[in-house]
Amino acid sequence: MYGDRDTVRRILTESGDTWAVVGLSNNESRAAYGVARVLQRFGKRVVPVHPKAETVHGEPGYASLADVPFDVDVVDVFVNAEHAGAIADEAVAKGAQAVWFQLGVVDEAAYERTRAAGLDMVMDRCPAIELPRLG
Repeated sequence: MYGDRDTVRRILTESGDTWAVVGLSNNESRAAYGVARVLQRFGKRVVPVHPKAETVHGEPGYASLADVPFDVDVVDVFVNAEHAGAIADEAVAKGAQAVWFQLGVVDEAAYERTRAAGLDMVMDRCPAIELPRLG
């Protein structure tokens, strides 16, 4: 497991409330759409990052992480594993505090690079599952 219980808790409760959700669009059948709604219910500001730059759940979207004109605390990644490492690198460059790779997204080299850069990171987990477990 990439990201122990303490790391999961720290990201969800201490890393800040602005979450860039990479891969979030208005496609309601995609997991990112539902997870973003759960994040909002738990008080997180969701920033959609998707090539379409759509407004989702009332938040304006951006075509890339670099296009977001303000700081983000956590970068939540809903892209295929082969593209996720580049997103993690962008999160480091952006100054995020943490990176979260969703269920099924695993890139061990990206995990090592991101942790070495001082960011918290979890992989292959979902904040919509973990948030209710915090109690």
